[in-house]
Order: sequence, then C-alpha cells, then structure tokens
Amino acid sequence: MIRDTSATDRIVEVKPKRMRTIGLIAGAVVVVGLLVMVGPRIGRMFSAGSSVSASRLSFANVQRGLFVRDIAAEGKVVAAVSPTLYAVYGGAVTLQVHAGDSVKRGQVLAVIDSPDLTNKLAQEQSNADNSQVDYLRAEVDAKKKASELQKAYDNAVIDRKAAERDVERNTTAFSKGAVPKADVDKAEVSLEKAKVTEQHAQSDLSLNTNSSTFDVRSKKLAHDRQNLLVEDLKRQVDNLQVRSPVDGQVGQLFVAERATVAKDAQLMSVIDLSALEVEMKVPESFARDLAIGMPGEITGNGATWNGKISAVSPEVVNGEVAARLRFDGKTPLQLRQSQRMSVRVLMDRRDNVLTVARGSFVDESGGRYAYVVHDGIAEKREIRVGTSSIDKVEILGGLKEGDRIVISGTDSFNGAARVVISS
Repeated sequence: MIRDTSATDRIVEVKPKRMRTIGLIAGAVVVVGLLVMVGPRIGRMFSAGSSVSASRLSFANVQRGLFVRDIAAEGKVVAAVSPTLYAVYGGAVTLQVHAGDSVKRGQVLAVIDSPDLTNKLAQEQSNADNSQVDYLRAEVDAKKKASELQKAYDNAVIDRKAAERDVERNTTAFSKGAVPKADVDKAEVSLEKAKVTEQHAQSDLSLNTNSSTFDVRSKKLAHDRQNLLVEDLKRQVDNLQVRSPVDGQVGQLFVAERATVAKDAQLMSVIDLSALEVEMKVPESFARDLAIGMPGEITGNGATWNGKISAVSPEVVNGEVAARLRFDGKTPLQLRQSQRMSVRVLMDRRDNVLTVARGSFVDESGGRYAYVVHDGIAEKREIRVGTSSIDKVEILGGLKEGDRIVISGTDSFNGAARVVISS
C-alpha cells in the first residue's frame, strides 16, 4: 500500500482581528486616493447648474493659422447682354427664326406687315415731292420777279441820264437865246421825275430781293421738314424688319407665327453668348462686404475659371442679395444660359489668426460669450469675435489656442455659468 501525507499535515491558527485591520487600512487608502483625484471635479459637478448630454452638442478647438474669409454659393450662367426686341408698329408678325437658333448681328429675325405705315410713307413721300416743286417754283418766281424789277430799275437809270442831258442841252440853248426859259423848266421837271422813278425802282428791287429770299427760304424749310418726316417713316418701315442687335442666340419667342401685335409689343429675346456672367445669391449679412472687383472662382464642367464681381444688387429679396461675376478673360465657349455653377468669392485672407469653427453659438450669444469645456464641465466665458467666414469665426479675445468650446447646442444651457457634459 502507498502511504498518504496525512501524517505530515498540521493546523495553522488564523487570527481574525489582524486580517480585518489590514483590510480596513487598504480600503481607507483607496478611498483617500479617489477623493484626491476626483474631489475637485465632484465639487464642480455639484456647483454646475445643469447637465447636458454630449451627443446633443458640437465641439471645436481654437486654432491659430490661416484665415480665409470667403463666400461659397450656387450660381447660374446668365447673359450680360440679353436684349428684348419690340414691335415698332402694329401688324402681323412673320417669324424668320426659331428659339435656340444662332443669329448674327443685323440678321432679320422677324418681319411685321403694316399696310398703314407703308401707305403713310407713300403719302408723305408724295407731299415731300409737292413741297419740293413748290420750293423750286418759288426760286424760279423769285428770279423772274427780280429780273423784271432789275429791268425797270435799269430803264429808270437810262431815263434819268437822258433827262440830265436834256437839261444840259436846254440850258446851253437858253444861254444863247435859242430856246425860251419854259423849255429849261420843263426839262428840269422831267429830270426830277426821272430821279424819283429811279429811286422807286431801286427800292422795289431791294424789297423784292428780301421778300423773294424769305419766300424761297420758307418753301425750303417746309420741304426740309417734310423730308425729315419721310426719313423717319422710312426708318420705321425699315424697322418692320426686326434685326438682331448682337451675335448670339434666339432666346424666348413671345409671339406666335402670323400673330397680330400692337406697337411696342414684345417679340423675342436675343442672348449674347459672347458676354456671359454668373449670377449668385448670398445672405444679406455677407452682401454688405461685397464690392465690385473682388476676385472669385467659378467652377463647372470639370474646370475652374477666375472671375471678378461685376455688380451687386442694391435690393434685398427674401433675405438674399443677387451679385454677378464676370469671367476674368475670355468667356468659356462650352457654357450655356442658365447652367448651374459653383461660385466662391474671396473677401479676406490673413495668416496667424486665432479662429474656431463657426457654429450657432455666435448667433445665440451674439458673439459675447462661449462655453469652454474642461474635465467634462462647460464654463461660460466672455469672448470677443471678429469677422466670420463660411466655416470659421475670428477670435479677438477671451480664448486661447487649444481651448475646446461648444459651438452648437448651447441653447439648452439656459445661460448657466457651468454645465456638466455627460457622455
């Protein structure tokens, strides 16, 4: 048989009091250590006004670096030049093109049939011809009358000279006793009459010259006025052929084929595809910082082009302001009217700026304070903010690099000075 070890075993006596003492000391040491480690945190937790789950909040760290202030928005391609053509006179419209057709400057796009206008032109042209005849007749009559008066004046001069010679002859004969004194007196009277007749003939010639000049000028002015009326009607008749003012594309047709339209009715629009711009809408809060000439980027069709702001609307519609960017350089050929594009406008670029991700805390606090998170406690702290971009806010004071703050969800804090952030 194999012998067991029972003969070598012995009972060891355990003292219960000593073991309890050792266990109590060890527990006390652990409790004291825990109190030292979490005591301040527990104190802050009891001093906090409320507790909010971290899942309801968004956090961001304060960083120092490049600050780019820009605006990103969706835009659409629009024509910088898109004239609308109107009917210069009422009538039936015959369209020569269709929507979307490419057209050249000066090309006839539509013809308006207006019998009233063409008849009016014919009538006024006839009146112009009549006024020209009156003008030419007045010139002929003036020359004829001037010739007759000139003839009368010349005869009066001849008669005066003959009377002067007659007076000289009778005076010489009377001095020699050949004729009586009565013949001398008669010759002198005839001379006086000849002088008066010459004076009147000269006066009539001068007055007729002025009168004929005024009459001819009046007829000429009437003829010129009639010609101006005819030229205006010719222009209107020529405008019955509606021509394209630019090289481009037919946009929208506002009338149907052979439709009868009134004067100044819209006919069609023409799009100048060589002068395209991109229109975007930005929030009113950003619009005040936009200025003509600011650089931007236009992205679409897998390419990016540089652009500049060309116009900013002074009107606010639904909290937004419309702005336009023109391409910096030649307009891309592959773009189309109303095509969607992505637009980014650079307003500011600075280095070594203290920033934090943009969140609702800026609007909720008005940028006056933020909640800084440390050891699970969010503490309210006064801050100063500067300008904002789409995704960042400039920090001017109250925070330092590396601080972690709550950027959204602070509306649930109800303005408390401290809030516990639970996991």
